[in-house]
Amino acid sequence: MKVLRSYSETPDALRGGVVAIGNFDGVHRGHQAVIGQVKALAGALGEGAGVPSGVMCFAPHPRMFFQADTPMFLLTSDAVKTDLFAELDLAFTALIPFDAALAALTAEDFVRQVLVEGLGIRHVVIGYDFHFGKGRGGSPETMKALGEAEGFGVTIVAPEGDAKDAFSSSRVRAQLRNGDVAGAAVALGRPWAIRGFVNHGAGRGTGLGFPTANLDMPVGSDLLPGIYAVRVRRGDDVIDGAAYLGSRPTFDDGDNAIKLETFLFDFDENLYGAEIEVAFVAFIRGDKAFASGDELAVQMAKDCEAARAALGG
Repeated sequence: MKVLRSYSETPDALRGGVVAIGNFDGVHRGHQAVIGQVKALAGALGEGAGVPSGVMCFAPHPRMFFQADTPMFLLTSDAVKTDLFAELDLAFTALIPFDAALAALTAEDFVRQVLVEGLGIRHVVIGYDFHFGKGRGGSPETMKALGEAEGFGVTIVAPEGDAKDAFSSSRVRAQLRNGDVAGAAVALGRPWAIRGFVNHGAGRGTGLGFPTANLDMPVGSDLLPGIYAVRVRRGDDVIDGAAYLGSRPTFDDGDNAIKLETFLFDFDENLYGAEIEVAFVAFIRGDKAFASGDELAVQMAKDCEAARAALGG
């Protein structure tokens, strides 16, 4: 899959395609329904000629541009998002920089400059709630009208699932804030995960008999603190484990930063500096302070048993 960083440099081989537009944070099942429409349309329009299928999203997320001082709970980084798009077998992803110039484009100028002149689209697929252009002035109906004027087709995808409980990134964020990783996995079609490089922690886990692989949580992440059953991917290897997310209230060291510390079952390799992905499968319990390190170690053993059971042994 080709990743484009500018709409003005679209290769000829990727012009004339079917393109879905949106933020696609999380690439949840609603997003997957939109992408499914893209691939089906590309196949039908191409009649074997290979019409390219792709998505266009924005980097950074528009909310991060307009509210730069307010951290946003993003479900997927750009790197994870593009990997998920590649797994869905798209020809390209256009990660368009969202800046003041793009924000100032009217709906009409956005369509003309970005979609028609830039990407050279043949057909666009958008969600039922998609808005675009300066001040979010363009609606799905606006896109329909502009498509007719500019000569490209428009498909508007209705909510996936029960209309009263449509999949949405906001709903997934709310589930994660409540520790409902199982519910989030239903909406996403997979467990929610974060990716990062293992760094050195304080070493307390090792001292308690539970050495951990430590990751910095992305800025804005708001998963409920506590213990989780997780699966860790390193390259092609997948290792079960139990993860702690929190500020370690048992140890009064003045550091209130949220940490992610993962104990991997039946694993003793050095992971410092390695890139891993931690997928949250089940919530075990909330964060709490213990009277001593020994008391915490006893509870950690129980948490690991519970995590193993949640992961199927």
